[in-house]
Amino acid sequence: MSEPIKIDIWSDIACPWCYIGKRKFEAGTGLFAGAGDGRDVEVEYHSFELSPDTPVDFDGSEVDFLAGHKGMPAEQVGQMLERVTGIASSVGLDYDFDNLKHTNTVKAHELLHFAKAHGKQLELAERLFKAYFVEGGHVGRVDDLADLAAEVGLDRAEALAALESEQYLADVREDQRTATEFGINGVPFFVIDGKYGVSGAQDAATFAQVLEQVWGEREAVTA
Repeated sequence: MSEPIKIDIWSDIACPWCYIGKRKFEAGTGLFAGAGDGRDVEVEYHSFELSPDTPVDFDGSEVDFLAGHKGMPAEQVGQMLERVTGIASSVGLDYDFDNLKHTNTVKAHELLHFAKAHGKQLELAERLFKAYFVEGGHVGRVDDLADLAAEVGLDRAEALAALESEQYLADVREDQRTATEFGINGVPFFVIDGKYGVSGAQDAATFAQVLEQVWGEREAVTA
């Protein structure tokens, strides 16, 4: 039985393409695993902040934020979000930009490291994305984050204490330094088996193809 292929994913909870990319990647790993022979992957999420200067409580809509942040007309931003909503829908995600609460995501990243330490990182990543893009939840405040942690089976009090003490902030910064070293300037970014980089929300078949290539290289070395 071969070791699972390690996938390191840099992403941000506030990145709409990261959630879309997550769904496409999951579909790709499903295609890969379906080929049999013990094909499997191991996934770890890493921190990346698209807009680290964002306040925890942004006063305005997602259109307001992007219009100010990107210097685009509000009408153009609205059209862009409508397009993204359609793409999200094509992979089974019901984005609700009208109710989205734009916020700073550093605490969400700290919580993902807390969850990793307790074996629940993948569950929490999914819960944070859904809360932010689908449910209009707040993923910047420690109390709201602790509630989401509890929903995936983590100890709420421990999660809250970790957030309030910034216990995992150094781990967030280390992820960000590594991203800089790798030349990662946009997310999602997938590092496969420590040697192949895949940027963006690629199609499922693309992910499956890269995974199959890595698997084949491993088998060739073994042979």
